[in-house]
Formats: sequence, structure tokens, C-alpha cells
Amino acid sequence: QKGVRSPTAESLWEYGSRVGFWRLWRLLSGRSLPVTCFGVTMALGRNPDAVAAMREAGWEIATHGMRWNVAAPADEADERAEIEATLALHEALCGGPALGWYNRSSPTTYRLLSERGGLLYFADNYADELPFWADVAGRPELFVPYTLEANDMRFAVPMNFGDGDQFFTYLRDTFDVLYQDGLEGRPRMMSVGLHGRLAGRPGRTAGLARFLDHVATHDRVWTATRADIARHWRERFPPGCLKTRW
Repeated sequence: QKGVRSPTAESLWEYGSRVGFWRLWRLLSGRSLPVTCFGVTMALGRNPDAVAAMREAGWEIATHGMRWNVAAPADEADERAEIEATLALHEALCGGPALGWYNRSSPTTYRLLSERGGLLYFADNYADELPFWADVAGRPELFVPYTLEANDMRFAVPMNFGDGDQFFTYLRDTFDVLYQDGLEGRPRMMSVGLHGRLAGRPGRTAGLARFLDHVATHDRVWTATRADIARHWRERFPPGCLKTRW
């Protein structure tokens, strides 16, 4: 049992591991939805029960770096060593290698990861609504873009989502536009960013649940992990394929 702490900003993060993660886990695993979790390696090591629950549910655990919001070492050799340590510890904790990387990467980080190999995709990008190939120091690497707008982080900044209903409305409207694009021959990918300390709050989880109910009323929808999407894209659209401007 963790000790009692004062009501500081740190305790807002702790809510995620104590309560919020488990509320989201029950909601998503109860619907058998595939999920990709961006796991901070040190946090995974401190929350083995959460790792076990994600593995039980069959979730993909991608890497979010060794520590969140900490700049990479300035020296290239040190960054390479940190990458190796991050991925090795991730594999030891999660029972398998990380297939995706999301950690505010620099061009140097991309190059080091590309030279190392072993990753299916990078997610440090918000430039498209479909995966795409990009040149990384002369090598083609697959990017599966993420989102900062269909994301519960907007609860944490001024003048954004104020309640669960606003969250639901934005997610629903985003889905509806992208779904219509797909019906018109322009397939799209929608990501939804969730955090235990944010969407795991009960009033916000209610909005997320309504959105999932809405999605479930539609056919011709593929819910997938990011690794699933990356594998599909690599098989169907290998490097060099021309992308139609959709």
C-alpha cells in the first residue's frame, strides 16, 4: 500500500495508476477492443499488475521511452545506449519486444532507431490520417500518425474539453466525417488518445463509453492496434507505392 501524500500535482498522476487505468481497462477489455498502450518503461516497471492486465487483454504495449518528458542525452552514444536500455527493459517487463515507438523523437533518434531495426512503426507524427513511409537517413520507415486533438489531453489545457459530453461530441463528429470519407472511397484512420488520469475520471469515461456505443452501431469499421495497422500497411502498401491524394 502506498503512503499517504499531500494533494499535489503528483497525486493527480497517481490517480491514473490507482484508479483511472483500471476503469479504462474494464471498459475497453470488457468490449474486447484492441488497444495500443504507449508505456513509459520506468512506469511499467513500477506497475506490474497493470502490465499483467494489459497482456491478459491482448493489448499491444508500445514504448513511450524510458522516462516521459525528459530530453534525450545530448551525446549520440549516450542516446544510443539509452535506446538499447529502454527497449531491453521493455521486452523484459512486457514479455515481448516493443513494435512501436512514441517519445518526442529528434532526427537523430529516428536515425539511431532505424539503424538498430526491429520496430514496425514510429508514432511521433500528426501529419496525416493514414500511415505513410518517410525517408530516415536513407531508409524507408513507416509512420502511423497519432493525434493530439481527438485526445483527452484537451481536458488538461484551458478552453478545451470541459466535460464528458464535449469529449463524446468531438469524437463522434470526427468518426462520422471519417466514416463518410471511407464510404466515398477515401479510407481513413482515427486514433483516440486516452490517459488513466484524464479519461479515467468517471464523468469523462461516460463520454468515452457513449462514443464506443456509437462506433458499435456502424459496420465496415476495423478496430485495430497500431501494430495491426502497421502490418497491414506494410503488406498492402510497401515502400515505393504511390499514395493517391485523398
